[in-house]
Amino acid sequence: MTDLPGRTPHTPIAVNIEMWFEGSFAERIEQAAALGFPAIELWSWRDKDLAAGAGVLKRHGMIATQFTAWGFGQQINDPNFPKEDFAAEIAAACDAAELLPGCDRFCVVGGDDIPGLTKEQMHASVIEKLRAAVPVLEAKRKMIILEPMNPYNHPGHCLYGSADGIAICEAVGSPWVKLNWDLFHMQRYEGNLIDNLEKGKEWIGYVQFADSPARNEPGTGEIRYSEVFRKVRELGLPLPLGAECLPKGADARRAAERLYQADSESA
Repeated sequence: MTDLPGRTPHTPIAVNIEMWFEGSFAERIEQAAALGFPAIELWSWRDKDLAAGAGVLKRHGMIATQFTAWGFGQQINDPNFPKEDFAAEIAAACDAAELLPGCDRFCVVGGDDIPGLTKEQMHASVIEKLRAAVPVLEAKRKMIILEPMNPYNHPGHCLYGSADGIAICEAVGSPWVKLNWDLFHMQRYEGNLIDNLEKGKEWIGYVQFADSPARNEPGTGEIRYSEVFRKVRELGLPLPLGAECLPKGADARRAAERLYQADSESA
């Protein structure tokens, strides 16, 4: 096994530094670099020293693929939440992304169920907010990646699965609004991973992964990731892929080795 298992042979990986490592933003990037990962992803940008992190990334020739611009706080599926406030936060996220090398997209979460509203009403509100952000995205050349969840890990959420996610993107109608296609969520909600990747490829802006059901690295659950990685490359989907998984037993090196093995078998 290579000394740098994060430097996978066929499918480049952006490791999620929140789930894999501990310490400051810069320290976590250093740990990713020590394992050979060419890229990172992160969650919130507002609690990070972006300048320090950017310095580490540049020193190691790494990039940041994406971060979470809108998480589980105020909900964009609420019709009473001003679309102007959402657009302003996306503008701030665009400026933050400019500080991180390679970062041209960010994740947005739809929100949990709101009592008294139907799914259709909540999705209409999400569409309204995303449309309001499109002029900002076009000007800054950044992409929102909307993330469908799964009902086992995120009960009571308003957006599950590929069909509803694609429908929202189609309604927005912008190449700057696509899906964060998290294979862990897709497997838990609907399965049929490879066929759905083919059907949804037009609207896939980013691909994340974890094995199912425990959300650890490939090789610890039910998904044959060697076949999935091969299909991702065959379809020409965006790379690197995001390793948003929790290292089994908190052993980051062993997790990277399992990931390297899965990718080696995808040749």
